[in-house]
Amino acid sequence: MGRSIRFIRHGITAGNLEKRYVGSTDEGLCEAGKQLIIEKSYLYPFSEGEIIYASPLIRCKETAEILFPAIKPILHKGLRECNFGEFEYKNYLELSENPNYQAWIDSGGTLDFPGGEGNKAFQERCIKAYEEIILNTGNAPITFVVHGGTIMAILEKYSFEKKNYFDWQLKNGEGYFCELEGKFSFKVLHKLS
Repeated sequence: MGRSIRFIRHGITAGNLEKRYVGSTDEGLCEAGKQLIIEKSYLYPFSEGEIIYASPLIRCKETAEILFPAIKPILHKGLRECNFGEFEYKNYLELSENPNYQAWIDSGGTLDFPGGEGNKAFQERCIKAYEEIILNTGNAPITFVVHGGTIMAILEKYSFEKKNYFDWQLKNGEGYFCELEGKFSFKVLHKLS
């Protein structure tokens, strides 16, 4: 069997509950989010020698601390969620009169976020961080505790199973268990939900 890689999306935040675009906003888990991760912790047993990487945003650090209390995660700024610009921490009701938001919706989410990070730049940042980590960790199993967008960017690029970016969406607390089969590419063995 090849090297194992897990991707775990952080627990629920207050902004997630309110269906807000929570990107660069650095909020922690709400009580429901902490409880969800505790309930799902059986999905994520720790393997001897495993290395835990996380986004430096609070919601990912808290998720990693709940799942792996004895391990200090290595924080990598390249794994952060996208900055949603003028959509940041707003929900669809608050944006419903915004013509930029309507244009973004009409594009199927392919336009860059006005005043925020471009889709291409965001995905390239996540992929570069992933590649750096893979190259610098020998053959150790790795778990990434990160954001939905980060996971979607990496899986769209490197999963053998070819799907579009949005097809790799996960709910909070869900993940993917993968096996590296090449320099960076991997096979998704199963979804953890």
